[in-house]
Order: sequence, then structure tokens, then C-alpha cells
Amino acid sequence: MRIQSTDDINAALVTAMADGGLLLPESALSPAFFDLRTRLAGELFQKFTNYGVPLALVVADVTAHGERFRELAREHRTHPLVRLFTDADAATHWLAGKRSR
Repeated sequence: MRIQSTDDINAALVTAMADGGLLLPESALSPAFFDLRTRLAGELFQKFTNYGVPLALVVADVTAHGERFRELAREHRTHPLVRLFTDADAATHWLAGKRSR
């Protein structure tokens, strides 16, 4: 699963709904995702939030993607449905807890 455009968001949501959530590694996110002016990240986050589906993103270094993206990551540190993690183990653990509910 890759998020390269807004067209990919619905497919990701359908998969996530069937699986009880979705984990996306940084490699699955296009450069446009990290440019907040494209609104791709915002649309992805909003869609998953609206449908109540957990989303875990693994981004090793959020500061590598600019100040605005770092702020977005900081805002989602405690979000109940959309979180960014620096390692896959922490993301997997959080997502497993969401799936067991």
C-alpha cells in the first residue's frame, strides 16, 4: 500500500477497515505527503479520523521533512487514531492495542 495521491486514500481506508487499522512506513509515503501544502497528509489523517480507523505512520526522523511536518507530528503524539512513530515496533504495539478493542 502506497500513498502517492488522494486517489490512494480510499483504497488505504478500505484495507484498514478490513484489518482494524493500518501501519504505513515512510517508504510508502510519497514526497508530496511530506509537503503539507499538497494537503495529502491532511486528507489522509482526516479520512481515517472521520471513519474512526487507527493509522500508524513510521517516520524515522520527522525533522527531515521540515518544520511544518514536525509540528504535525508533535500534534499527533497523543491523537487517539492517527499517530506517528519513529520505529515500527512501537507503531505495531500501539496498533495492536487499538485492534484488540
